[in-house]
Amino acid sequence: MTILYPTNQDLDPARLRQAFGTFPTGVVAVAAEVDGELVGLAASSFTSVSLDPPLVSINLARTSRTWPDLRRAERLGLTVLADHHGPLCRQLAGPVEGRFTDVDVTVTERGAVLVDDGLARLETTIHREVKAGDHVLVLLELHAVDQSDGSALVFHRSGFGRVSALLPS
Repeated sequence: MTILYPTNQDLDPARLRQAFGTFPTGVVAVAAEVDGELVGLAASSFTSVSLDPPLVSINLARTSRTWPDLRRAERLGLTVLADHHGPLCRQLAGPVEGRFTDVDVTVTERGAVLVDDGLARLETTIHREVKAGDHVLVLLELHAVDQSDGSALVFHRSGFGRVSALLPS
């Protein structure tokens, strides 16, 4: 079987999105209290980066209308979403005024917003932002972490699923 690899000129955004969608990712809520309002979004590009110093990263579209508000917050909350949070993820991608309707959250003293029943809850500050094509790579420094048991929400091929941790053999 012969496989043809197209040149860079053939890498249209629809084709790239389809290819990138074959890689399953977890989903986090990124949220803070800004000017007395809860502001947040869902990101499927969360990655651990470093233990010393403790850093994680998210990638956000440079066209995001929410990021300019979030980046003004003293602290950002990241919540690793559980397998039952599919509807919440869609809600966080919906109209701004309804993103936190009927969502149980905790707001820390410094304004990080954390979803109460998430798998992990991280309080962070912006360490660095790096322009990366049509996205911005945001490195976040961790200041507090809490976790609970459960199955993670997985985003794959534009849909949601779940994954359970494998037990060591």
